[in-house]
Amino acid sequence: MATTPLGEDNYPDPLVASPRGGAGLWRVAALGLVIIGAAAAFALFGDRLPQEVVMVFVGLLAVAGVFFLFGLAAGLFRFAASEERRTIARALVDTVGRGIVVADRDGKIAYANAHYGTFAGALNNGVPVSVPRLFSGQADAGEAMYRLTRAAKDGRNAIEDIRIVGGLGGSQTETNRAFWYRVAVRPLPQTDETSKPVVGWTVEDITRDRESNETAFLDLQRAIDYLDHSPAGFFSADAQGRIQYLNSTLADWLGYDLAEFNAGQLSLGDVVRGDGATLLMRGRRDGEITTEIIDIDLVRRNGTALPVRLLHRAARLADGELGETRTLVLDRSSAPENEEELRAAEVRFSRFFNDTPFAIATLDGEGRIVRTNAPFGRIFRWSGEEKSLELQPLHDLIGEGSREKLAKALSDATAQRTEVEPVDAQLSVEGDSAVRLYISASEVSAGSPEQVNVYALDMTDQRKLEAQFAQSQKMQAVGQLAGGVAHDFNNLLTAIIGFSDLLLLKHKPGDPSFSELMQIKQNANRAAGLTRQLLAFSRRQTLRPQVLELPLIVDDLTVLLKRMIGEKNQLSVEHGRNIWPIRADVVQLEQVVINLVVNARDAMPDGGSITVRTSNVTEDEARDFKFEGMVPADYVLIDVEDTGTGMSPEIMAKIFEPFFTTKELGKGTGLGLSTVYGIVKQTEGFIYPVSTVGVGTTFKIFLPRYVPTAEEVAAKTAAASAPAKDLTGHERILLVEDEESVRAFSARALRTTGYEVFEADGGEEALEVLEDLDYEVDLIISDVVMPEMDGPTMLKAIRDKMTNLKIIFVSGYAEESVRRDIEDDQSVDFLPKPYSLDQINSKVKEVLQRQDKLDG
Repeated sequence: MATTPLGEDNYPDPLVASPRGGAGLWRVAALGLVIIGAAAAFALFGDRLPQEVVMVFVGLLAVAGVFFLFGLAAGLFRFAASEERRTIARALVDTVGRGIVVADRDGKIAYANAHYGTFAGALNNGVPVSVPRLFSGQADAGEAMYRLTRAAKDGRNAIEDIRIVGGLGGSQTETNRAFWYRVAVRPLPQTDETSKPVVGWTVEDITRDRESNETAFLDLQRAIDYLDHSPAGFFSADAQGRIQYLNSTLADWLGYDLAEFNAGQLSLGDVVRGDGATLLMRGRRDGEITTEIIDIDLVRRNGTALPVRLLHRAARLADGELGETRTLVLDRSSAPENEEELRAAEVRFSRFFNDTPFAIATLDGEGRIVRTNAPFGRIFRWSGEEKSLELQPLHDLIGEGSREKLAKALSDATAQRTEVEPVDAQLSVEGDSAVRLYISASEVSAGSPEQVNVYALDMTDQRKLEAQFAQSQKMQAVGQLAGGVAHDFNNLLTAIIGFSDLLLLKHKPGDPSFSELMQIKQNANRAAGLTRQLLAFSRRQTLRPQVLELPLIVDDLTVLLKRMIGEKNQLSVEHGRNIWPIRADVVQLEQVVINLVVNARDAMPDGGSITVRTSNVTEDEARDFKFEGMVPADYVLIDVEDTGTGMSPEIMAKIFEPFFTTKELGKGTGLGLSTVYGIVKQTEGFIYPVSTVGVGTTFKIFLPRYVPTAEEVAAKTAAASAPAKDLTGHERILLVEDEESVRAFSARALRTTGYEVFEADGGEEALEVLEDLDYEVDLIISDVVMPEMDGPTMLKAIRDKMTNLKIIFVSGYAEESVRRDIEDDQSVDFLPKPYSLDQINSKVKEVLQRQDKLDG
């Protein structure tokens, strides 16, 4: 369309343009009055004025006149009539393609450009009307104009799009057509030409733009509708695998309501079966966009499988990051009759290929990955978001120690050898992930780079199980050894403690030898405590809770703990005041403290300090702790604090798991803290680690405060005030013990208290002694483990002839383990080794008195 250039003849003069203003006119009038006054003065008083004054005044007027003439010629001055309006700023406003009106806040117009007059109703008898009046007759514009008028009065910016059917003047030919007008108002800054605040109005016909936008929107809606209802599914996902769009067809296939779908609500893992999501998160390494054909199963909302063929496009950006994917989905759940068999075979193969529990890949002649199945990324711990697997050398995915063996296997496969030795390898990623690779030659076809097939089994869990099994076998062997050693030591300690008791009967506290004998007995008792720990380690110790004073237990362990942590570590023990008693098994509790101190030592390879504290925690104080699961109550707290390397939150979450250890292979069983956790829980307590990496770790053990019942207090008081028990007797006792020193002590202890004692060194000799005595004995005391015939076997042999027999089995093993070997234990009592003089006499008296009551 040709346009006519604007010139002097067709310049669009504004409808209204106020003059420059009253201030300029007043200045001209004042100057004129001054000149007229001066002329009148000269006319009236000229003869009285000196000639020099008159000449000076005339000269000044002549100079001013010449100056203004030159200024007018040079363009320094213009006449204000028409030229002043033709400035660049004024020309821009006069020629703009929208109506512009400048008015004060009451609506009085100071300026209106020519374009404003093109709107129907903008002129009334040739005079422009205000913008609010222009739209006053349009019902559809009422609310918008009210808001605009309020903004004009308040001096605010405002803009409204107004829709008027038929337009402002009412179209005669398009009465149903909607016309759109954009009306805006904004306050204008104060100028020399204005005496009060003014606002600028703009009115623009935007009908054509609106219609263009609506047309484009309708075209887009039609395109989306075509895509939504196409006979194929479609979806798009971002680099994190979040689905940003899926069409109606795919939503129907999968059972989702498209009206409820929001971008990012579903992920590829929600709609792709198994590990198939990794196949869609790859893209070419060089960034080239290519279309892949992938046969796979999608997952419907109800969990059933939908076999599909994907036409998939994914590309990586310039920085290597994965961009958004575009995927066309073809339904393969049905096919024409003549293609059904082929379709079913393809679906079976795709499921076999992608749903296997092992990884499959094909390599080119240089050992680079060409194609993989879905589980490959998971088994090789490869995230498709970071980098593409395509053309990635396989040897980069495994540790350096196996790469040479892999290279040989690939060489054998490319040489078409039928037997290729499997390759066991650690993965190059962090952790203990391991795979076993089975490699074979692929069928070579023209144009295909695939030459080698690789099948990879995830061996991580199996390796861990093998290591745990080997460790448990070692622990079982160590436990058996510890149990055997403890059993033999118990026999020796029984004799040492027993003969010490016999000597203490002759040497009273005032005797010079009394203190030496007490030292022997006390050290023997300490040794007995060590054997109890060995038996607890081998799970053969009878565990009995008792009321304990915790500070005494910790103090007794101090010497042992200092020896265990070594010279470069310092151990300090701090006890609170009046520590409450607890009820626990002393052996278990000692094991807890020992394990935690040893762990603290191992956490300080360069040395450090370990602090063991005991304190009381009231119920109110326990309530202030934020440890998960701890019930507010009165507790005795044990803190084991070190200044070691500390632990991260990830490690702290696993430290109580069996076989979990951060120590090097062969230096830790992974059972220490799990055992500690089990013991604390059995004692109805709680244990929590508090750790900071690089600062240290504190294990907090909360054990319930023991409050004795009234019955227990009364029983304890009665026992303290009761007269000494009578441990003497006259009954006949058969003592069966293969360890001569133990037998000698026990026989002497019983004879000292009046019993008639017969001895046998084993089960067979015991049968002979009983036969000689016509089985007339009141009690048999027998060891459990003896050569040739053990205690339980002897009991079976004599049970028929001695139906009312009472027997006490003695053993260094736990009572529970002994009773498992005794079928008939209705009359069997148990006495653990090592035992003292008082313990054996008390046990014998208890059993015989019980028998007397039954007979009576």
